[in-house]
Amino acid sequence: MAFRADSTTLPRIGVTGVTGAVGGAVARLVSAPGRPVRFLLRDVSRLPHLGDVDGESEVAVAEYGASDAAAALEGVGTLFMVSAAESPTRVEEHRNFVDQAAKAGVQHIVYTSFLNAAPDSTFTLGRDHFATEEHIKASGMVWTFLRDSFYADVFEHFADEDGVIRGPAGDGRVAPVARADVARAAHAVLLAPGEHAGRTYDLTGPQALTLDEIAAILSAGRDRDFRYEPETIEQARASRQKYDPQPFEMDAWVSTYTAIAAGELDVVSNDVRLLTGQKAMTLEQLVASSEPVR
Repeated sequence: MAFRADSTTLPRIGVTGVTGAVGGAVARLVSAPGRPVRFLLRDVSRLPHLGDVDGESEVAVAEYGASDAAAALEGVGTLFMVSAAESPTRVEEHRNFVDQAAKAGVQHIVYTSFLNAAPDSTFTLGRDHFATEEHIKASGMVWTFLRDSFYADVFEHFADEDGVIRGPAGDGRVAPVARADVARAAHAVLLAPGEHAGRTYDLTGPQALTLDEIAAILSAGRDRDFRYEPETIEQARASRQKYDPQPFEMDAWVSTYTAIAAGELDVVSNDVRLLTGQKAMTLEQLVASSEPVR
């Protein structure tokens, strides 16, 4: 597959982040014979296998922060925009990419945002997502926002080698969503974008769980014990200092838990089923269907 600069087929679907878990899953779902798709990534050598594709599929290099990203976006009608890697310049990169998309003539952006994104979100990266949403709204392009809860797939990664998940989440609850459900929801929107213009969807799992309950589910589904150990904010910062994080990383890590404690993630939505026609996966189902973290 190669990017044809003179392609005039519209509407073409553009998919970013195809080397990642969500973007890659969306890319595989939209890949079908006869469907015009452009896969956008930073390094063509990392392009994964994307299933049954044909000559209508293209690959292009697109850096979020690049001033010439518009060239890779020309001819794209609907763009699936996965949020960039976490960094101090993430919002600036997002704004630039949105501007480049508008310059290229993209008509509709489907953006992966965060549940309850707001300028004062407890989860610090939720503020970045809100800033990106506002820039997309101001761009003049049609938009759809997929506001994802924390991914159910990652909670096993939160545990240390002893199976302990530590953080200042208290007894707060979160309804984590499977990445596969986010991808399926995005796929549904991309195939009929006009039906979802100007809509914001909350993508959550079907159960709001405490971290104690999440640890119990992980223990039941894996051949090891998990447990949740509450921390104060001061303890959480101290226990993570050994990783020598940048300030924005420390704030994001700790606020992952404080956002749960604040009740901002205690949301159960039916939007996954609304978009896909299927119920969102429970954490038990996800654990049963996936390999353990090594």
